Parts: sequence; structure tokens; C-alpha cells
Amino acid sequence: MGGQRQVLPGKVYQTVTTLMNHRIWPRVKVQQPVWYKVVESIPPSEIVTRPFPPQHKKPNPKIRRPSRLFQPQQIVYEEDELRRTFYKDHPWELARPRMIIEMDGKDAQRYDWSKGLRQPGMPLCGESVVQRQMWMMYNIPGMTKDKAYDAARREFYALRQEEEVERRIAKEEAQMVGAYFGKNFLQVGVELEDAQYERWKKWAGRQIAAIRTEQNQAYTTFGDDDADAENFDIEEEFTEEMAPEGFPARR
Repeated sequence: MGGQRQVLPGKVYQTVTTLMNHRIWPRVKVQQPVWYKVVESIPPSEIVTRPFPPQHKKPNPKIRRPSRLFQPQQIVYEEDELRRTFYKDHPWELARPRMIIEMDGKDAQRYDWSKGLRQPGMPLCGESVVQRQMWMMYNIPGMTKDKAYDAARREFYALRQEEEVERRIAKEEAQMVGAYFGKNFLQVGVELEDAQYERWKKWAGRQIAAIRTEQNQAYTTFGDDDADAENFDIEEEFTEEMAPEGFPARR
């Protein structure tokens, strides 16, 4: 069973190629399936056993268990480490809205990072710093990763400050002609925090009142056990006196 070969999956590509070459209407072009080039470059396996996946890096036998040898390795790009470093230092950049829609999928090919962080059609974000840092590392002699990161950050801070100044001036000019702006995100957040704090104060007040009431009840009922024992002794003596002769007192 293990020596048999599965040739049927490989015939799918051959069958589709034959159908595309022998068309009913020769002048009508047949569109290739989306998987045609993929199967052509990576044909399906003909053996039953699982093949060993391609290794992008040297595996570590101490970390990678034998049961995971056939799992594909994680593909790691150099930009991933630069992104982690930037967003670890600037976590609030992740809260800014991002535009992820592309025109034709080739927008990145039209960016020229030698001209700076500002690129046509791309808002200023952390990805601009990462790509600018990558360009400096490979195109400026003697530029290390840390030096390129510091240089890209200085450009990023200057542009962010410029945007903030432009935004503030535009707001002041609009207010001079009668525009009215509502509360900003900081004011809304402070009001929500104050409302939550007031609700917590009411809840804490009710909890404290309930605890104090329970403590007061414990102090007011202190000593009642002794009084109950004394009353029980008096009742027992009265029962013994009232019992007739020859009959034991009922306890």
C-alpha cells in the first residue's frame, strides 16, 4: 500500500492544459484558473507519505518536537522585528485609524522612501518609520539599525508635531468665524471615567452601610445566650416541682 503512487491529482493539470489548448472556438481565449500557475510550479505529491516541508531556517531540535516536524515553519520577515520595536515604544499609534484599501495592489511599488516619510496616498503611520528605517539600513553606508531607527523617529516626531500645529491653527481659524466644536476624545473619556467613579462610590457606600449594619446587630445581640440559659434552668426547676409523685419529670 505504501509503494503505490497517486497519479490522479497530477492529471488535473494535464487535463486542464489539454482543454485549454484544444478549444472549440480557436479565436476565443479561455481564462486560466487561478490555481493553474500554482499547480504548475508546485505539483501535487504522488506518494502517500507526507513530504518534509521546506526549511526556511535551521530547526532547533530542543524546541521543535518530533511530532511537529511536518508542520510548516513560520515565515519571519525582517520588518516584523522593526514593527514590534516601534509599536512597543509607541503603543498609542495603534489607536489611530488606518486606511488599508489599495487601488491596484501595487501601491507599495510606487513609494520612494529615499525622499522621506511622506509618500503619496499613504498617511503618516508606524509603517512609514519601518520602511524608512529599512531604506536607511541598506542604502546609507555605516548606518546601523539603532541609528536608522533614531533618524526615522526624529523625522516622524517632526512631522507629527507639524500635523498637530496645522490642526490647532485650523481649529482656531474656524472658531474665529463662528465654528463650534464639540468635546474631544479626552474630554469624553474623562466624563465617562467620572461617571463610572460616581457609580462606584454609590456601590461602595451601600456595601459599607451593609457591613456596619451587620456589625451593629452583632453587638446588640451580645449576651443573649446567657439569658436563654438562665431561663432554661428556671423552667426546668418549675417542671420538677409540678411533676406528680412516681412520675419522672419530663425533660
